[in-house]
Amino acid sequence: MSQTADEALKTAISQLRGAGVADPARDARRLLAHALDCPPSRLTLALPERISRGALARLATMVAARKQHQPVAQILGLREFRGQQFRVTRAVLDPRPETEILVEKALALGFHRVLDLGCGSGCILLSLLAERADATGLGVDISPGALKIAAVNAGALGVASRADLRVSDWFSDVEGTFDLIVANPPYIAAHEMAGLARDVVDWEPALALIAGPVGTEAYRSIARDIAAHLAPGGHALLEIGPTQGAEVSRIFQSTGLELLAIHPDLDGRDRVIALRRRG
Repeated sequence: MSQTADEALKTAISQLRGAGVADPARDARRLLAHALDCPPSRLTLALPERISRGALARLATMVAARKQHQPVAQILGLREFRGQQFRVTRAVLDPRPETEILVEKALALGFHRVLDLGCGSGCILLSLLAERADATGLGVDISPGALKIAAVNAGALGVASRADLRVSDWFSDVEGTFDLIVANPPYIAAHEMAGLARDVVDWEPALALIAGPVGTEAYRSIARDIAAHLAPGGHALLEIGPTQGAEVSRIFQSTGLELLAIHPDLDGRDRVIALRRRG
């Protein structure tokens, strides 16, 4: 006799729990909804129904991947960020809710031309352009694979005509000035990787995670050239690690930029540093 969706869900939860997945019930529900091609908000209504062999096979494949700690966003190929769906693969970081704080703070500023350093999936740059119809932007990344994903997301969000995407090692292929510069650079010290979850260590690009032995190397690289590309009166917003506020502030203030604020995340930890070039 075929299973109900509820029975399949219980089996999936048990398997994920046995594999040490942090929130097996949440992840199993997301995977089941995808297997059923059902909006997650309506999954409860579908649970008493019999599950087809095709849907059961799709669920089994996804559960097997999650048991290996592949992130759900990679398995589904999509991650929601500020109400939009972003394509996600192993070439890019999984957009985090904390990064939405940076976008929120940036949207409170006046800007027309924005630069996103290390744009990855494009979640920061493209979200800004989607909500500012008069803005244009440049997104750079050292990874061609990441830029391919960003281009797909730009097309899906309808902002491709206003988003220039190119390979660049920070400012190496950037010309001109911008009234807003944003970045979520790598800020993890190499020795800290061992303490991170397998979901991150095994599946997300190390290039976008590890800054170097100390953890602030990327900020020092950005600081060397940021003043030359930030228009007078322009703003810079960068995501930081929760213990890096004081050190990153010193790095950028040494370039002549003015520290405006260090914004906390929802847990009260330092998360976004806001700077301005005087003028």
